[in-house]
Amino acid sequence: MVAFAGLFAVPASADSTAPDNYRRAVQDAYDLVKGPSPSDAARVQAIAALESGTGSSQPEILKDLGRQPPDYEDARSRMVALLSALDQPAGTADPQLAQQRLRDVLAMHRYDALHGSPSLLDRFGQWVRDLIRRLPSLRRGAGGAPPIFDWFFYLAGAAVLSGVVFVVFRSARGRFGRGVSAERPDGPRAPADYFAEADRLAAEGDRVGAIRALCAGVAATLSGEQTWVGSPLTVREIFQGAPDPARLHPLLLPFEAAVYGGREVDSATYERAAQVAAPYRVPAEVAA
Repeated sequence: MVAFAGLFAVPASADSTAPDNYRRAVQDAYDLVKGPSPSDAARVQAIAALESGTGSSQPEILKDLGRQPPDYEDARSRMVALLSALDQPAGTADPQLAQQRLRDVLAMHRYDALHGSPSLLDRFGQWVRDLIRRLPSLRRGAGGAPPIFDWFFYLAGAAVLSGVVFVVFRSARGRFGRGVSAERPDGPRAPADYFAEADRLAAEGDRVGAIRALCAGVAATLSGEQTWVGSPLTVREIFQGAPDPARLHPLLLPFEAAVYGGREVDSATYERAAQVAAPYRVPAEVAA
């Protein structure tokens, strides 16, 4: 019985002292570096003490001490906060009341989604993921024969997923193509053509398409007629080739906000963009 009592006493003692060992390691590390100018040997000892007692659970403090030069100020403030948290662990005197308050919070309308059934979109996504996980099993059926029904089910899911991707892509692509004339020829165009298209679209009230055409005209003037249809660079990267790229920001920023962010372009913004693009019209029209 004495032997059994000893066996059961060891883990109980280890569990009770584990928090003390953790706190002692943090305190030892803090004592080593709390001075105004700790030595490098003290820093190394502090890292060793912290790792031996806390493992890798304090990566921020270890990172501060491992810097060159070390960030002692941040490390000390973190260790002081950690010691305070260890000395005053979070708790409650009435666990049942705390649980009731938690249930009251989760019962609010804002958390109804946590209690409801998954949406149709969530179910569809889960169904697709299940099909993908089952793909290896679809390759082998009973007796080595492929399960025809499962294959049909998988192909139908792939077709539906492809249709969804196609619809989303087309709807997103429509915004980028806004303001582009359906009758315009494919391939490179002269800068003057883009500027003329910008004037026409602005007169029709399509300022998003007009500012896009202005950018195309400036880009074609800066880097050639092939730029807008064949360059892998973004508009911002193309405009970096201008003598003063910053002067093009009143044109570039509304373009990015409209084409990438889906925002509208008001008349004042478009007028400023047109003024910025005006110096690039002259060489284009002379060349035409």
